[in-house]
Amino acid sequence: MTSPEAIDWSRLIKSGSRIFIGSTAAVPNALIQNLIDNNRGLHDIEVVHILTMSDHEWVKKEHSDLFKINTFFMGPEVRQAVAEGYADYTPAYLSEIPTLFKDKILPLDVALIMVSPPDEFGYCSLGVSVDVVSGAARYARKVVAQVNPLMPRTNGHSFIHVNDIHAWMTEEQILPELVLHNDNDPVAKKIGHYVSMLVEDGCTLQLGIGKIPNAVARYLNHHKDLGIHTEMLSDEIMHLINSGVVTNRKKTFHRGKTIASLCIGSKKLYDFINSNPHVEFYPSEHVNSPLNIAKNDKMVSINSAIEVDLTGQVVADSIGYYFYSGIGGQVDFIRGAAMSKGGKPIIALPATAKNGTLSRIVANITKGGGVVTSRGDVHYVVTEYGIASLRGKSMRERVLEMISIAHPDFRDDLLQEVRKHYWVPGYQTQKPMPVIEFGPIEWKTLKVGNLRCYLRPLHPADERVLQEFFYSHSKETLLMRYSHNPKQMSRERASSLVAVDQNKDLALCVVKMNGPREEIIAVGRYYYIERENSAEVAFVVREEDQGKGIATTLLKEMIKIALKRNLSVLYANVRAENNAMRRVFEKNNFVCVPGDTPQEIILELNLKTDAVSLK
Repeated sequence: MTSPEAIDWSRLIKSGSRIFIGSTAAVPNALIQNLIDNNRGLHDIEVVHILTMSDHEWVKKEHSDLFKINTFFMGPEVRQAVAEGYADYTPAYLSEIPTLFKDKILPLDVALIMVSPPDEFGYCSLGVSVDVVSGAARYARKVVAQVNPLMPRTNGHSFIHVNDIHAWMTEEQILPELVLHNDNDPVAKKIGHYVSMLVEDGCTLQLGIGKIPNAVARYLNHHKDLGIHTEMLSDEIMHLINSGVVTNRKKTFHRGKTIASLCIGSKKLYDFINSNPHVEFYPSEHVNSPLNIAKNDKMVSINSAIEVDLTGQVVADSIGYYFYSGIGGQVDFIRGAAMSKGGKPIIALPATAKNGTLSRIVANITKGGGVVTSRGDVHYVVTEYGIASLRGKSMRERVLEMISIAHPDFRDDLLQEVRKHYWVPGYQTQKPMPVIEFGPIEWKTLKVGNLRCYLRPLHPADERVLQEFFYSHSKETLLMRYSHNPKQMSRERASSLVAVDQNKDLALCVVKMNGPREEIIAVGRYYYIERENSAEVAFVVREEDQGKGIATTLLKEMIKIALKRNLSVLYANVRAENNAMRRVFEKNNFVCVPGDTPQEIILELNLKTDAVSLK
């Protein structure tokens, strides 16, 4: 590798050639400018690339005779060029872009890349951007490099030998930084909190960049032994590594290593990855391969979207006919996580756009919008209003799940709109309602022995799981709860029990997760009696989970909410032989009062005098 006085572009490129430009924070700006300044009458050079962080000199209209842009992923400048018609967008999975070069579907004449200086063995590092740059450098006819002394040297499959570089120039270039500060964004914080509840200790994560992934990372500070197999490495992931949350010791693929294909963040992050033996960078065809992703047990993929329809179809690269970004690695990681043992593919997005005037949970995809991820691939959709679990759900069940996480202002309209196209029975009329007293996050994590479970409000989408809960009961449990042995819990009856006016009555449940499937293990309710400003309390716990404190937890939560609503009295009717239930009430200051029959005990709590300590 020798340093010429000037790059002879006429020997490398001719009019009509196709060139590749390096990605993300490794755009070789000096190299591109050198080509512009010394092009010697070249025309119609097709430029292909993914996301680029740059001054985007090649995108400017003044160079439109020289360059014809064909992008796989758009940032703001390229997005505008596509919208105005002097740039093209080619949708492709990130994992498959190198194959387009290899198979000569998009044959490359020259790859323009940025590298670190060579080591003593003659190897330069692709540094912060291995991704599709590695494939472009392998399959292009010629490689031209900007050697940047400020480029970090990264480990893994990130190297190119000087003998494989056909021309080069040395030019220092400060890597662009991207640091997001969203500590005060309440929507991102709520979404991050909900998503973090789906992440178990020992999971392997894929996180992108933005307010939501950053918020997720900040709610993982108390997790243990997480692993990283991600397309993009960010500052938040670095913080998790430095805090000891990420150890990679439980990974089942590339154990002990943080795996990525590109890196965008602060200078501190770039310094962190420099010659770090614990962080390895691999090409996109390796990192983004769904089969490789699936080799990580408990793989959690977290991606965002522009809108999601009520059946689970995900629009992520366009707003109607306006192309916004690209397919990127979303489908790669969603599919990989879905195939992973215990994996969880998650789409996370705010429920609204345009200052709350537009719902991003939609009955019908915006005209012109394209589905990036199909309804069959997504297991979870998360907004600031909760978690929708979609895997294995019918269209009707999906609709109810998705409406439950839409903004409350849009839920009625979504239900009415969906009735035009899908069958939703007439008895399902109640829209999901929040329990305001629960606070901004309507899920609470509970530890029941060694079982991790969640306390949350019941909502209309729980019709089927409540029905399953009923049929799990023994005759004895049914007798203790209902004072007789009901034989059936029809869907109509189950629907009426989950369609609760939570502003007046109260219905809570404790659920455990079986993969993406929820199982109710306890239900607690109270029914408001307006004339007495009181409420009747009842709850039932699945047999195998009785005696673990779940009933007490439910009762305490109901007492707290009743106090906040300024109720006067709570009471319960308990069968005389139900000593376990009676003890739960008495431990919480309920006292016995005369009942109507010897078979029944009435327990009563005066909220004005006897429950002050629970406020």
